[in-house]
Amino acid sequence: MKRFIPFLNSDPRVAVIRLQGAIAAGARGGISDATFAPVIEKAFAKGKPVAVALVINSPGGSPVQSALVAARIRRLAVEKNVKVHAFVEDVAASGGYWLACAADDIWVDPSSIVGSIGVISASFGFVEAMGKLGVERRVHTAGEDKSILDPFRPERVQDVERLKDLQREIHDAFMTHVKARRGDRLADDPQLFTGAFWTGAKGIELGLADGIGHLVPKLKELYGDKVRFAPYGPKKPLIPRLGAQVLADLNQSVEERALYARYGLN
Repeated sequence: MKRFIPFLNSDPRVAVIRLQGAIAAGARGGISDATFAPVIEKAFAKGKPVAVALVINSPGGSPVQSALVAARIRRLAVEKNVKVHAFVEDVAASGGYWLACAADDIWVDPSSIVGSIGVISASFGFVEAMGKLGVERRVHTAGEDKSILDPFRPERVQDVERLKDLQREIHDAFMTHVKARRGDRLADDPQLFTGAFWTGAKGIELGLADGIGHLVPKLKELYGDKVRFAPYGPKKPLIPRLGAQVLADLNQSVEERALYARYGLN
């Protein structure tokens, strides 16, 4: 009741945003800027929170969506002068760690997985299979590089080099973000930016995280036992999705499980 009386101090309020799943443009059930923009904006604006907590469980995904979501969080944190805390559950790796670095501090479970500061591209080649099946592929382009990395033709050295150039640029952006956010907390370890990943306990030693901490006890420690939690998340559709969307969601689920499996998680 006292929070409605203007001359009485109300209990501190922390907005809680759960960032769960793979990161991809237009992701349903995952993380994208389009999905989380209204959630993040509301979390920072409503009720004058003393802090915003990010609960992260993500194996990564799109570097662009990771950057967009993280940049939105940082912009609002500065505009509203609100501290941001990240709490890692199972994993904050690759793009998931990019998101965690949007916070002022990062708290982990000893068995959380953090890191994987790198860029990966994976595909298949079907040239020999097509030959055995007697299938001829016919592709006509305007522009010699329009069919770069076509899985139905032999891999070209220049295609791989171009891909690696792109990966290096994205990797540089990732490293710049991590260094800017973590600063001198990072250990001087040559493994940090190789794409390797570690448990939360080891991540603390390397400066990838600030300590062991779970959401409720840590925030009570920081803001007192009377701190209130206000959860924010995307709205779920009222009508179940059918047909093609079900297949799309199934495909996304398979891809997401593959991303989690990369870190030994089912």
